[in-house]
Amino acid sequence: MTPNAIDTVVNAARAIRQHPSPVIDADTHIADIRRAPEDTRGRYTRCFEYFHGRPNSAEDLIAEMDLSGVHMALSWQDPASTVYEGDQDRNAEVLVAANRYVLESARRYPGRIIPAGWTDPRACGVANAVRIVEICVREFGFFIIKMNPAQNGYFIHSREVTAVVDRIVELGAVPAFHFGADSPFTPASGLERLLLRHPNQAFLAVHMGGGGCSYKEGEVLAVEARRLGLRFPQLRYVLSSKRDAHMETDLILYQKAGRPFSENLFCASDAPYGRVSWNFGGFRQMLRTLEIRHPDIFSADCSANFLGRNFARFALQGLEQLLRVQGVTAPAWQ
Repeated sequence: MTPNAIDTVVNAARAIRQHPSPVIDADTHIADIRRAPEDTRGRYTRCFEYFHGRPNSAEDLIAEMDLSGVHMALSWQDPASTVYEGDQDRNAEVLVAANRYVLESARRYPGRIIPAGWTDPRACGVANAVRIVEICVREFGFFIIKMNPAQNGYFIHSREVTAVVDRIVELGAVPAFHFGADSPFTPASGLERLLLRHPNQAFLAVHMGGGGCSYKEGEVLAVEARRLGLRFPQLRYVLSSKRDAHMETDLILYQKAGRPFSENLFCASDAPYGRVSWNFGGFRQMLRTLEIRHPDIFSADCSANFLGRNFARFALQGLEQLLRVQGVTAPAWQ
């Protein structure tokens, strides 16, 4: 790892450790508005109407976090704002630039943004996707690397995705996926195959079977995702872009299951596709009602875990693992 990459890891860990009970949004997207197409920049400047692909800058995110009582956010690039150029090599450079913006934003706002990477074997090709992983880990210091099989058009257990996952694991990082019922490409059986392939490796599955699907489409995968997670303690889920009734059930059943499962769910907004304010307002109220309705298993302490402490523990473990695998023996934040 480069010295700058090590600094990224150490700074993230130090920032997390500063908060005894942090509130962390575990799924946000940010984009460099300067790189957006001219018409998109114009709509962003002149129009309040939401549109898919509306850029969400680091400054936009921080402002919303401040208004919502959110201390930190896990951030990665925004695929709807990343405009590919057609050629795999050029697409790879576009995606590297999008990842670099996340890194630069974390440096501009220390202690607020926990940076994570993104790679794409579909648009960039497998060789370039692996190279992007190596840049994100060794040069940028990202401990999580995400793929979106729904966007990529590959099954989550395909040879292309598996090859990239293997390299992520080899480098000591955590593989993350868009995992939703909005496409046929992320079945629970496919994620299970990856979990069995790397039985001692943490995985992060974002949306826990939701991901912008309709109620009918999401019903089956929501149940399968919950059952899968309660069989595999290495699997962590991000609760974002999912039907609230199912998220409430997730919280209840995971809390009833006890540790380590009760530590494996993280609240999130999927900003800008969801509002930080709306989602964290909803999570706080939902958890408060669970404290009242189920005082035998829920407490304010449990709520604080789901709102950020669970992710903080997971992140510190992941950051330490990354340094260890990369041969960096001095955890300077301790």
